[in-house]
Amino acid sequence: MPRTLPRIAAGLLASALTAALTVTAAGPAASAPDSSHNAVRFLAHLDMAEGQRPENITLEPGGAAVVTFAYSRQVARITPDGTVHVLATLPEPPAGTVTPALSSPFLGGIVRAHDGTLYFLYATGSADLTGLWRLRPGSAPRRIAALPADGLPNGLALDERAGALYAADSVLGAVWRIPLSGGRATRWADAPELDATGFLGANGVKVHHGAVWVSNLDQGTVLRIPLTPRGTAGPVQTRATGLVDIDDFAFIGQGDTLLAAINADNEVARVEPDGSHRVVLTGTDGLQNPTSLAVRGRTAYIASGAYFTNEDPNLLTARIVPGN
Repeated sequence: MPRTLPRIAAGLLASALTAALTVTAAGPAASAPDSSHNAVRFLAHLDMAEGQRPENITLEPGGAAVVTFAYSRQVARITPDGTVHVLATLPEPPAGTVTPALSSPFLGGIVRAHDGTLYFLYATGSADLTGLWRLRPGSAPRRIAALPADGLPNGLALDERAGALYAADSVLGAVWRIPLSGGRATRWADAPELDATGFLGANGVKVHHGAVWVSNLDQGTVLRIPLTPRGTAGPVQTRATGLVDIDDFAFIGQGDTLLAAINADNEVARVEPDGSHRVVLTGTDGLQNPTSLAVRGRTAYIASGAYFTNEDPNLLTARIVPGN
């Protein structure tokens, strides 16, 4: 999500892109991408007038992706042929309601449980709508946990084995823990490393290797928060810096290497376990303010909201090639 958002209605041009990402070791600062490794192909175009900008993404077993459209309040499935099927539209908040930081109602992070249930975050500035929502196959969406109306729940992570979800709050600088069944949200982590310093703080969130990992858009960091044996939050560890305007991220392989969406710069960076990072995709590959990523095997799915460019929101896929 960028530091400022255009105040006009826009839509999604969802595309699929196949590219090879071959990454070598880099220093602490990002270096120029090697575009010679990228083989780009657009597979599908959709109607921009529908007001569809992909904010977050989760994957289905059959090859489809389910996305949230941030400002049209919709959850939609994008099939491998590029067709969009709207699964749900969230209620419009009362007139005069203002969403913190963004003004407009905002549909953020989404995850999928093994049984096909979808969980997603909705922020409206109103106490009766802001929170965690659930959509079961064949049912209508319903809110199952309230979150503070003065916050901005953004990224969402699922720990299905522990029966918990984690929501990053970009305005309140916190990570909330919510039972998978719904109910009361607990302020699981709250530290200066999660705070905003101008626009948005804690943004993307993932559960990985016994910890909750969080990106901070304003501070340009990737953070690791250990899960203690009791399930509480351990001390915050900064694992990468220099990634200003980082939105969501996704791990590749079994280690701690990840791909990060650098929103305002139209980039995806590969971040190594030592914190070094290298740009592997840019706007020349089709990125339009990338917002989120999901990885399956050697394929990365990248959603672009085009919040700055206002030209070509899209969904891309990129083939991941192990680094040298």
